[in-house]
Amino acid sequence: MRILPLLSLLFTVSITYAKGTLDVYWVDVEGGAATLVVTPAGESLLVDTGNPGTRDAGRIHKVATKVAGLKKIDHLITTHFHGDHYGGAAMLANLMPIGVVNDNGIPAKNPDRHRKNPIFPQLVKPYRDMKVDSRNVVKPGYVFPLRQSKGSAKLKVTCVVANQKVIQPPPNVRLAKNPLTGSVPAKPEDLSDNANSVATLFELGPFRFIDCGDLTWNVEAKLVTPFNLIGTVDVYQVNHHGLDTSNNPVLINSLTPTVSVMNNGHTKGCGAGSFAALKGCKSIKAMWQVHKNLRQKDPENNSNEDFIANLTDRDGCKGHYLKLSVAADGKSYTMHNPRNGKTFTYQTQAR
Repeated sequence: MRILPLLSLLFTVSITYAKGTLDVYWVDVEGGAATLVVTPAGESLLVDTGNPGTRDAGRIHKVATKVAGLKKIDHLITTHFHGDHYGGAAMLANLMPIGVVNDNGIPAKNPDRHRKNPIFPQLVKPYRDMKVDSRNVVKPGYVFPLRQSKGSAKLKVTCVVANQKVIQPPPNVRLAKNPLTGSVPAKPEDLSDNANSVATLFELGPFRFIDCGDLTWNVEAKLVTPFNLIGTVDVYQVNHHGLDTSNNPVLINSLTPTVSVMNNGHTKGCGAGSFAALKGCKSIKAMWQVHKNLRQKDPENNSNEDFIANLTDRDGCKGHYLKLSVAADGKSYTMHNPRNGKTFTYQTQAR
């Protein structure tokens, strides 16, 4: 398994990062999703809010205020309407102000077409009613209005997928056909709201990171075949917690990430197919996880413990986060594991 970076520096002391960085925190929401991004100018974007209740909102609030030093979430991006992605939003809104909420538009009924859930309107009501500054329905190609920071590389954050529609190149740009087109069979249509997930591309100069929520197999392929519509990335947030209905090898091999980060739970995610796809991608040098997979049936589906934030189950879990910090010029980036104090630095790909 290629888990050690080719170009890395290892530190076992606490790290203080220089100003002007782009910082990303993967908050432990026990197999849900909550990815907090802080721009060089100090603005914040939170992608998903974990599960309903006080635990996940409390963990997000703690990382946002005590670790990242924020007073407000400027932009909330809700990738789709499953409870482990939008459930903590209303509680978080009680703990700290939320600015613009970005999503696919709140559905009137359960968005999972393969199953009925008559109480969905009641479940989503706290999200609908929570106090926020404004709301925005995102479309592919939408660029978030963010401040630039003097002394840092250009920042750009773009919605690249929403409601199974993908970003399109400008009319005057012709793309070469992706040679991986057709190399992996499609799966039966996904009728769940996972397929509708919002995907967001974060760029700081040459550095690129993508968060696709729970995007699933066929829409993943649509993003990169027959044409790769977004190019390559440095960091890939493993889709859908590492479940095998996602993480199409065509997507991963087209994106050619150097680092992957999986927001899994101690028994959720870490699928054998997803691990095979990640290990089979020659560009990946390090695979990070929020939780160690503690299932007895497949303990081999884990990365090296240096790259895992939490090693115990829910009863003993301390809720450690993972942190990515991108240098102001975007030419290098650092992954930090607060649980063990270890830090690894990588070089941004040449493009």
